[in-house]
Amino acid sequence: MKYARWIPVVLLGCGGVAAAQSSNITLYGDVDEYMNYMHSSSGKSLVALEDGAYLRSRLGLRGIEDLGEGYRVKFQLELGLFGTSGAAADTTRMFDRQAWVGYATPVGEFRIGRQNTAIFYRGDYIDFTSRTLGSIVNAFGVPSRYDNDLSFTSTRAAGLLFEAHYALSGTAGNAGSQGIYQAALDYLIGPFRIGYAGIRAKPPAGAAQSRQEKYDDLYANYDYGAGKIYLTYIRTNNSTSSAVSNNAAAIVGNVGGLLAGTNPDINRIYDIAQISGDYRITQQLRVGALWGRIKDTSGAGHDANGGVLGSYYDLSKRTMLYGLYDTLRNKNNGGFRPAGSAGLSPNFSLPADVNGRTINGVQLGILHRF
Repeated sequence: MKYARWIPVVLLGCGGVAAAQSSNITLYGDVDEYMNYMHSSSGKSLVALEDGAYLRSRLGLRGIEDLGEGYRVKFQLELGLFGTSGAAADTTRMFDRQAWVGYATPVGEFRIGRQNTAIFYRGDYIDFTSRTLGSIVNAFGVPSRYDNDLSFTSTRAAGLLFEAHYALSGTAGNAGSQGIYQAALDYLIGPFRIGYAGIRAKPPAGAAQSRQEKYDDLYANYDYGAGKIYLTYIRTNNSTSSAVSNNAAAIVGNVGGLLAGTNPDINRIYDIAQISGDYRITQQLRVGALWGRIKDTSGAGHDANGGVLGSYYDLSKRTMLYGLYDTLRNKNNGGFRPAGSAGLSPNFSLPADVNGRTINGVQLGILHRF
């Protein structure tokens, strides 16, 4: 019977899993709303009520069934919301953020379905904003989740944790191509953490652009007691233009997540470097600062730099107030815009207000978790 517990790794829910000891289902979510003022060096300003500076407003269900002896079946269904209007973040699907079922064992956890990427999960390790509004890494863009994803995350042993994903293409005849691969390592020893998370997306055979999409993230942080110091370096080619700006979209998006192999921007490599730190003034009040830069290694001038000063005040275990002052300075052909956990809506929508412009902003908001 000992080895029968491994049957659900392949056949989740089949075989000897009927004798569950306990189970529970949790309804959870958050609402994150903020006032946003931004000014572009073009002379245009924007004042708006926005959703999701720190956490995208969301609603979710998660459940755990304890099978005993360290084995559990788990699931998570999560959808994004616009707290400003009550509308769904993605009108084409119900659970746009996560929809997976998993099987946890003493050596690690297997999951299948729509899942967050390994890089997305490491937001808390990258900078003091948890890689949200004000983060230069976030302004560039972070691959967040993919469909049809198979994953394994190990338990931590001797400080080391390993994670791997493979997202199938879901296209007939493409079982072995156009998949998306992920690998990550995280090492925690005392106050130090160092790690790597990477993504590879393959184009179809015979594609006009044969280069793979790559996203490599190296990070480190140090907990000095009253706060943390963070460093991160990213090398990627996952940025392309839109009707609004020169750097407004990902070549491999988060819906479907396939690399078509037709976009020549895949040949433009970016280096992103960022340093940040925070300090806890009191048990409730934390302040921090960040600076980073985006370098277009092709020499075409799609560069930017910027930073943020931020403060976060915990009214309670569930409610937080925050205030930010941020700047994003596009060089020459740089076309980056600020982004939070949710994309800004409204945002600057004319190329003349974005490309080559400096965008400064002030945000005041409240986040409530339930």
